[in-house]
Amino acid sequence: MAQFATGVTIVTVGGQRCHGMTANAFTSVSLDPPLVLVCVAKAARLHAAILADGCFAVSVLGADQAHVARYFADRGRPAGMAQFDAVQWRPGTCTGAPLLSGALAWLECDVVDVHEGGDHSIFLGRVLECSRGNGGNALVFHAGAFGGQDKLS
Repeated sequence: MAQFATGVTIVTVGGQRCHGMTANAFTSVSLDPPLVLVCVAKAARLHAAILADGCFAVSVLGADQAHVARYFADRGRPAGMAQFDAVQWRPGTCTGAPLLSGALAWLECDVVDVHEGGDHSIFLGRVLECSRGNGGNALVFHAGAFGGQDKLS
C-alpha cells in the first residue's frame, strides 16, 4: 500500500476524551447526503474517543504542514487538551472538536455507523459543517514519506 498516494488529515475529538491523530485512511463516501469515512485502529486512543463522543472533526493538511502530521503521529506527545498547546486551533461550532489552523479544509461529522475492518473500525460520518481554507497544495503520503502534490509529478 506504500505505492498508493493519500492525502493527510488530522482527526480530532473534543470533550472529556479530547484527542487528535494523524490519519490518511480518510475519504468522501457520498455527496447526498454528505458522508465521509475514516479508519481508526481499535488500539488507538482516538478509537475510544470517537465511540464515546459520537462525533469527530477532520482538518485536511496542506503541503506545508508535514510537521503537524508528524506531531500528531508521535505517541510521545502530551495527552488530552495539552497536545493542542503546540498548534493553533479553534473549536468546531458543531462538535467542539479542535480544527487546526492553516488547513486546506475542515469537516465536522456525526458518527452514523461503525463497521468492523480487521484491527480497525471504519467510522462513517455525516458531515454537519465544512469549510475551506486559502488553498495551496495538499500534503500527501507516498512511499513512506510526506510531500506536496507538485513533488509527486
